[in-house]
Amino acid sequence: MTKNIAIIGGGVVGATTAFYLTKNPDYKVTLFDEATGQGTSASAGIISPWLSKRRNKEWYQMVKLGAAFYPEMLADVLAGAAIPHEVYQKVGTLLFTKKDKQLEELLEIGKKRREEAPEIGDLKILTPAEIKDLVPIYTKDKRALFAAGGARVDGKELVALLIQTAINNGLQLIQERAQLKPNKSDKYHVQSPSLTETFDAVVLANAAWLPETLAPLGYEVDIRPQKGQLVELQTDWETDTWPVIMPTGEKDIIPFLDGKILIGATHEDEAGYDLELEENVLEEMVENAQEQFSTAIQRQDIQKGRVGTRAYTSDYAPFFGEVPQLKNVFTASGLGSTGLTSGPIVGKILSDLVCGNQPALDPKKYPIENYIQKNNA
Repeated sequence: MTKNIAIIGGGVVGATTAFYLTKNPDYKVTLFDEATGQGTSASAGIISPWLSKRRNKEWYQMVKLGAAFYPEMLADVLAGAAIPHEVYQKVGTLLFTKKDKQLEELLEIGKKRREEAPEIGDLKILTPAEIKDLVPIYTKDKRALFAAGGARVDGKELVALLIQTAINNGLQLIQERAQLKPNKSDKYHVQSPSLTETFDAVVLANAAWLPETLAPLGYEVDIRPQKGQLVELQTDWETDTWPVIMPTGEKDIIPFLDGKILIGATHEDEAGYDLELEENVLEEMVENAQEQFSTAIQRQDIQKGRVGTRAYTSDYAPFFGEVPQLKNVFTASGLGSTGLTSGPIVGKILSDLVCGNQPALDPKKYPIENYIQKNNA
């Protein structure tokens, strides 16, 4: 018997879930995604979580597994074809610190973590001259830690690849906002302007908009939106093999093919769901890159900006699982700025939960009931 499954939200989590579910010929899968404000399509990511000093062990396990999962996931999607470099490429990561002596500390952390995550690759502290050999525009005099296993990913390109492959597998894509309404016998109506249908299972992958979906059903959801802006430069430099650059602070420099460079992103907690691009903010990010990495980076190279919305919990921890008191409704959220790193593995986990398979991470360690509660008043 065919199982009818709905997915609400088409960012990296929803798109990965859709891809894996459409591999099963017994599933009919419909993805609802209106796309406004979607964090993934506005993002460019650094897949290099291993040197973080964040102390949340469950978060680290998720992002470590997420980084390792990327080649496997892309091999599944591309069926053995070469990975397009505009989507994902291992180029290494340059990590800078405020104080030079902190580099040795990070090197030791990296070596220890490499025992369980060999995908980190070679680790080495580079001199300014060695950095300049990798990135010829470097004009500062600081050393950096290089991790060879670091990668770059363009969220927009990744989601497009996942969704198109899922469509080839039979996915129905409805580019509209959808509402969830319970039905009898543990089934659910999902309604959009052009379609109302009954589903056996539903995946809520709409990140910062999860509270909006569950509030009409009497739920309180511990999720807040955070605005993120990036600036895209188009240069004449040969950037194809440049590593990803992580200066101090939150404004990373991510080179792509053919001279394209992204800088960002901002972390704006008070902006809510605002999606306005602010020219002064884009210029400030370029100035920050000048100060920390290279005076060759210029404002006149700004081509455009990107803006999207991330989802955070109050304690910055992610969660996933079956929504309390809603059988066969699954969700994940709270991935924050590491959504591109952890999104594919979380999407695979949600597909496993729908299928009744054992997921790669234990849901009990990412307790959904701590963040989604039914208001029974």
